[in-house]
Amino acid sequence: MYKSLIRPILFKFDPEDVHHFTFSVLKNFGFLTKLFFPKPIEDKRLEREVFGLKFKNPVGLAAGFDKNATLYNELGDLGFGFVEIGTVTPKAQAGNPRKRLFRLIEDGGIINRMGFNNEGLETAIEKLKSNKGKIIIGGNIGKNTDTLPENYTKDYLECFEGLHPYVDYFVLNVSCPNVGSHAKLEDVEYLRELITEVKKINQSKSVQKPILLKIAPDLNHNQLDEIVELITETKIDGVVVSNTSVNRQGLKTSPEVLSQIGNGGLSGKPIRERSTKMIKYLSDKSNRAFPIIGVGGIHSAKDAIEKLDAGASLVQLYTGFIYDGPELINEINKELLKRASRLPR
Repeated sequence: MYKSLIRPILFKFDPEDVHHFTFSVLKNFGFLTKLFFPKPIEDKRLEREVFGLKFKNPVGLAAGFDKNATLYNELGDLGFGFVEIGTVTPKAQAGNPRKRLFRLIEDGGIINRMGFNNEGLETAIEKLKSNKGKIIIGGNIGKNTDTLPENYTKDYLECFEGLHPYVDYFVLNVSCPNVGSHAKLEDVEYLRELITEVKKINQSKSVQKPILLKIAPDLNHNQLDEIVELITETKIDGVVVSNTSVNRQGLKTSPEVLSQIGNGGLSGKPIRERSTKMIKYLSDKSNRAFPIIGVGGIHSAKDAIEKLDAGASLVQLYTGFIYDGPELINEINKELLKRASRLPR
């Protein structure tokens, strides 16, 4: 239904306008999803326990879609096992100028340079107070674009402190290519400092929340080795692999069109293989010492299984959700149930 009827109509319009339209429809007419999409699959065999949390299924929605914690209840109704809100910054910010979101239809990809546009920490907190408790929520946090390097950590700590009562786990977003002056965020020494400070606050709480690091798909093996050492040393709870890419190699979209689009992070099918290889490398290198959330180019059940087999404990959709619709969640879970039925009892 989605790919044959709904998507061809939506793709005739500007991607960001479609995003806002879709939000409005889901928020105000969410009951209609029951007419257009199959009932979400629920089965005990899909449950996963990861970093101390029980997920009803391993298919989540990546950060960047529900930036302001507006739709997590409705997205849970579509069948997601968890939803990651954000990226949330302390202050509201408009992000980069439009046009800043582009479809690469030939490649099954998206380029965005949104720039952490969001309504700020206080708005996210207010909206999270409407949580009905039926879905696990991750809080993806970052710094404001105009924050000076010496105050980066302060921004992360403010978001962590504010969201702590309202989300189930945290993701430190240090790898988005669409915010200014982020080079410091990729420095391992700074990451060690940031994680240490965030953990201090976490340990002061009566209930501690899992903390994960989101990394870029463009890291080389030496950088990935440093990530393994960092996670082992700081004992954070896991890693999200991966963010969007600045690499444009191998795309079918013409160089002329790419030049017109300009800068931005690439997501979707073009980064599938790169993301999966990173998952496998980190999993093998660490001997599966920490959980990995696999994201990047999941457009089919096969893509999701590939990431789980590579070492991911959970997966997230973003571009695949936009291209393939809510049915993709059920497709993945159906395949997981088929695999479960083949296992010896």
